[in-house]
Amino acid sequence: MNRFLSNATNRIDAKGRVSVPSTFRAVLAQRDIRELYCFQDFVFPAISIGGPDLLDRFERQIASEDPFSPAANQMSLLIHGGGVFMKLDSEGRLMVTDFIRDFTGISAEVTFVGRADHFQLWAPQTFEAVQAAARTERRLRGLGSE
Repeated sequence: MNRFLSNATNRIDAKGRVSVPSTFRAVLAQRDIRELYCFQDFVFPAISIGGPDLLDRFERQIASEDPFSPAANQMSLLIHGGGVFMKLDSEGRLMVTDFIRDFTGISAEVTFVGRADHFQLWAPQTFEAVQAAARTERRLRGLGSE
């Protein structure tokens, strides 16, 4: 198990923490990820979370551009200005900070969504709506066709 797959919804506790699903914690452990790079997703109202390698991948992309180009500056604005490092506590919980709540609309529950090499935090109702719309669009277009 080396990919983040599936989704699960967990309740935020009274101290503002949420338990990361055990399957996701197992992937983090297998990949030896102790520090989480969290950033505001570019497309969805979700927080994307991975290891420092995810940030490294974005920074390599920026380094391949002219450092003064609009593309490099926009990418830096998104990945640096919209990102933070976080850690799980000893019980595998993540603090649901204002950084997370304000961008996603998360209040009482968090839906964890696997995205292969990273996972995301969503407001449950938003995830359900976006996933249903994606399923409908794929059904209308056919899963493998453009």
